[in-house]
Amino acid sequence: MKETIEIRWHGRGGQGAKTAALLLADVAFETGKYVQGFPEYGPERMGAPITAYNRISDKEIRMHANIYEPDYVVVVDETLLEAVDVTKGLSEEGAIVINTAKKMDEITPHLKGYKGNVYLIDARRISIEALGKYFPNTPMLAAIVKVCGVMDEKRFIEEMEKSFSHKFASKPEVIEGNMKALKLALSEV
Repeated sequence: MKETIEIRWHGRGGQGAKTAALLLADVAFETGKYVQGFPEYGPERMGAPITAYNRISDKEIRMHANIYEPDYVVVVDETLLEAVDVTKGLSEEGAIVINTAKKMDEITPHLKGYKGNVYLIDARRISIEALGKYFPNTPMLAAIVKVCGVMDEKRFIEEMEKSFSHKFASKPEVIEGNMKALKLALSEV
């Protein structure tokens, strides 16, 4: 793993991109990493494009700014491929993870010539299968953990179960569904 991994998340308000970035920071912290997880706010409204960020490192992080040259990008809503330059500054040694049911040849034209690795995952299908509703952030969180290798998958699952058990203590069905969504995404990306 590189000394510091930088991740940029693109989503729409209400899809959980900010929550996923904060969850990733929490879980990485629990595994002994130094972390940052923060959103960039613009007009606050449901459905508006939002950006969130993560820095994860084995060493103390002294930079406190947005991420302009990420190692990885997560696109929670494929419609943003037409509205936002999601590959801007993206390292070709890294990767982009996109939530879509489309095939690679349908997505590639929207990536502005990006030559790095591209991973597609149908987070809609996974979340509906696991949770009965469309919550793309949980499968996308698992997908980026697998793609960037920032932590051991088994430890990731253990820490996420602890986090969900605390957050949804009175809703065991939500814990079970989210855990299923994580595991499905890890196996499919």
